[in-house]
Amino acid sequence: MTPRRRIRMVLNHEEPDRVPVQDSVWGHTVARWHSEGLPADQSPDSYFGYEFAHQGPDISLQFPDAVLQEGDNWRVTRNALGAVSRSFTDHESTPEMLEFTIDSPERWEEHRHRLAWNDARVDWDNALAANQALREGGQFVCYFAHIGYDWLQRIIGAETMLVAMAEDRAWVVDMMDSLMDLVLRGFREMVARGFEFDGVFVANDMGYRNGTFFSPAVFRECELPAQRRMYDLFRERDLPVILHSCGNVRGFVPDLIEAGLTCLNPLESKAGMDLVELKQQFGDRLCFMGGIDVRAMADPDPDAIEREIARKLPVAKTGGGYIYHSDHSVPHNVSWSQYQRLMALVRAYGRYP
Repeated sequence: MTPRRRIRMVLNHEEPDRVPVQDSVWGHTVARWHSEGLPADQSPDSYFGYEFAHQGPDISLQFPDAVLQEGDNWRVTRNALGAVSRSFTDHESTPEMLEFTIDSPERWEEHRHRLAWNDARVDWDNALAANQALREGGQFVCYFAHIGYDWLQRIIGAETMLVAMAEDRAWVVDMMDSLMDLVLRGFREMVARGFEFDGVFVANDMGYRNGTFFSPAVFRECELPAQRRMYDLFRERDLPVILHSCGNVRGFVPDLIEAGLTCLNPLESKAGMDLVELKQQFGDRLCFMGGIDVRAMADPDPDAIEREIARKLPVAKTGGGYIYHSDHSVPHNVSWSQYQRLMALVRAYGRYP
């Protein structure tokens, strides 16, 4: 069975041969694994047979990237969104945001033209060849884009964004619409030039450990109208939509289901997004991708990860509707041998009769 067929069955709430497998692994984790046994000529994707592929346009503001300052293990850069941040250079972490080119409605008006479509947003020849190769290989190829709150707060800053959601929602809605216009234009342009997609994967972190960044009422006013346009378009094209949203976003789930979301990822365990509870409450209307606690992967007790898999996979896979993924990304405290054991357990517990 090809990944394309397997994933499509699962997203239709059908049971294929086994649970599909996908994951996100930090670069420093991959470097560790190469030192511990992962063949030098292979990535985790190829070694474990991950089944998704993502392609999409550049939806940045296309500011020129620049390195502004460097230290022993850190670097200050300005990125294509016009944001200045400081990051570690010896391991992955959330960057420290220092300043933003756009920090007011006036600055937004000055730079909004940067979200207009242009052909430089796609490497047409190479990306189209890659799309054709992925499709021939049976991968489930997703149109990928960042949307909504999370991408916009990277442009104007989280504090400015959240204050605007409370005090200037017209500006927020305008930014949401402008970004979604670009995302949907990118999809149409790529399809018109020969790209084929099996689904859609969008990223929009809207929660933290204790809940959502803003209320369901604000979500319905500021976020949902633009998202509805997206779900409507992809429903017309018979393309399932997977949303990546970190943190505890349970408060938004009913609205997301009603709007047309197919599948939610990554279901952070430490934020209270318990896979078993979510499956029992929403599993007849929503699919899930993730929910396997990375803390259990890193636990020195090998029984910890088996308890995690044994509790969650049998429930999550019942009736289809579940794709294996970590509950965020695999950190570098997970060894190669620990991850190999995890994947063996996923294959064993993820088989259908």
